Amino acid sequence: MTGRVIKSTGSWYIVEDETETRYECRIKGKIRMKGLRTTNPVAVGDLVEFEKEPDQPTAVISKVNERFNYILRKSINQSHEVQILASNMDQAILLVTLAQPRTSLGFIDRYLVSAEAFHVPVTLLFNKFDLYSEENLESVREIEQIYIKLGYPVLEVSVLENSGMDDLNATLSNKISLISGHSGVGKSTLINQLIPGLELRTSEISDASEKGIHTTTFAEMFKFPSGGFIIDTPGIRELGIIGIEKEELGHYFREMKALMPKCRFHNCHHMHEPGCAIVEAVETGDIEASRYDTYCSIYLNRDTRV
Repeated sequence: MTGRVIKSTGSWYIVEDETETRYECRIKGKIRMKGLRTTNPVAVGDLVEFEKEPDQPTAVISKVNERFNYILRKSINQSHEVQILASNMDQAILLVTLAQPRTSLGFIDRYLVSAEAFHVPVTLLFNKFDLYSEENLESVREIEQIYIKLGYPVLEVSVLENSGMDDLNATLSNKISLISGHSGVGKSTLINQLIPGLELRTSEISDASEKGIHTTTFAEMFKFPSGGFIIDTPGIRELGIIGIEKEELGHYFREMKALMPKCRFHNCHHMHEPGCAIVEAVETGDIEASRYDTYCSIYLNRDTRV
């Protein structure tokens, strides 16, 4: 039988078949994906082959079908922790807050780079607009413009005030959407608003660290009322880049990719080489300095290979 993994608890998986019948499954032996070493060989969103166990209510997954996309997570502080957040999605929604907690531009850029590398379209969803002063709003709009100019869709919501939800509903309708973000950005509260009656657990921001507390323990897919699915995953504290060769990194920054053919040297690292079109664009303001800083940080300080 063939089905889709809709929930992962680490050792057991809930798989739904074409008739929407659900099975509790385990893995048969060791499942390895070609060229990919992860802590979770089976991820939410995977299409799998499985069969019922004789005289048991459970089933066994024997094969993971080829994924057409996925997003990887690697903790910066735990270099051996590599995990597939989700697979086979139409889009990812990155939930961003500029207060309680603050989402850094570096985090946004790293997420976008990873999504570009693995062919996942991303929409940036700026949340908690009820918290922002006029000065804060001006900063938010400046940040939004960085990504709008690059072609990334941007939405604004306040879940508490129920504003901006119509546009978000339209974006999610009839699609499989991964919703990601730092712990505490309001992900569970947002999903509860989108899917009435779901009642995911939520929590307050830690006063000491101004960071969120994990409330989602396992990845899970939920049916969206107007068609499609929402994938909820545990909040991300830090995001390291993996699965990308350093020489390829610039291709996943949209503004850099467009200018790279103009560099004097075909193997330009876009650091200090003479005639580098990227460095020149940063100096003229055509490439945002914060984006270039993220590129340099990844290139110089992180091992970007699997």
